[in-house]
Amino acid sequence: MHRSWLTAGLAAVCLTVGLPSPVSAAPRAPAPPVSGAAAPPSVDMEATVLAAQIDPRRADHTLTPGAKSSVLAVEQALQAKNLLAAQWVDGYFGTETISAYAAYQRSLGYTGLAANGLPGTTSLTKLGQNRYTVVNTIGPGARVQRDGYVVDARTQAMLAEAERLLGYALVLDQGSYNPGGDPTSAGTHDGGGVVDIAVTGMTAARRTAVARALRQVGFAAWVRDPSQGDWPWHIHAAAINDTDLSSPAQHQVGDYYLGLNGLANRAPDDGPRIPIQTWEQYQRGR
Repeated sequence: MHRSWLTAGLAAVCLTVGLPSPVSAAPRAPAPPVSGAAAPPSVDMEATVLAAQIDPRRADHTLTPGAKSSVLAVEQALQAKNLLAAQWVDGYFGTETISAYAAYQRSLGYTGLAANGLPGTTSLTKLGQNRYTVVNTIGPGARVQRDGYVVDARTQAMLAEAERLLGYALVLDQGSYNPGGDPTSAGTHDGGGVVDIAVTGMTAARRTAVARALRQVGFAAWVRDPSQGDWPWHIHAAAINDTDLSSPAQHQVGDYYLGLNGLANRAPDDGPRIPIQTWEQYQRGR
């Protein structure tokens, strides 16, 4: 009996009784799985907060490196709430976006430093509900006492690390959260993250070394002298990316990144030049 005739006959029988044909009985490859919904984009909080300090101080619309996609997601969410016009949804966290974000914070019931236009973890997460997820979250932490002044826990940790690098203690002559406490400070100490370091008895070389160590751990720091304003010699330091920074302190941080001295005259930076980094970047690089 020919094999081909047998196969054909079996196929006909199987078709008649409703059984699978032996000709097509080989297993089929499974169908590819149906892909689910695309994962929501992520917003890097570190990069977003940094852009919110630097971008408003730029003379042009240069974007802060590494922040564009995160800032865009935030701006799109603000636009969806009718707080930001479409023309400002561009990945640049300028003054219009700062104002829109502050308005959003106020809509949540926040006031004062909690509505300073810098994204905080809670407001940033609420804004992104069903739109994006938040990664690399940061915050100032609790308020603590140091040298008779108030600072936040993040600032205290940064100061402690600078002291470790230097090998000696630093003493404050002004702390944070001090609104109106020193009119010569132009509001920089009204919020968190900003301190003045006493320099009594320090040589010029030691003052520079302290400013360098503060910059190394994530402060925008400068040695201030009486020729610059109505103040004694001291070191002024603002913690980059402290989300409690007052608006004037935010501007100082932005100017620091742009190579300026943090004063109203916006003159060139007169401090020790080292690679600029935040406290979190410093910690990751240790």
